[in-house]
Amino acid sequence: MKRLNSDTTTEELQDVKKGDLVTDTFSKTGLVESIEITDDALYRTYEFHLVTGRVITVKK
Repeated sequence: MKRLNSDTTTEELQDVKKGDLVTDTFSKTGLVESIEITDDALYRTYEFHLVTGRVITVKK
């Protein structure tokens, strides 16, 4: 299981793929259904959509 939060390195975030078991260490845990990465001038935002319908969002 991979822990996803603001302390997670960019390399670890890039390594997450569909089907991985992830958690945000609070209440969101599940398999990754899809990943969206958006990049604006200040932050790169990773949105991990889980099969449970929840979304884990990490800004780096």
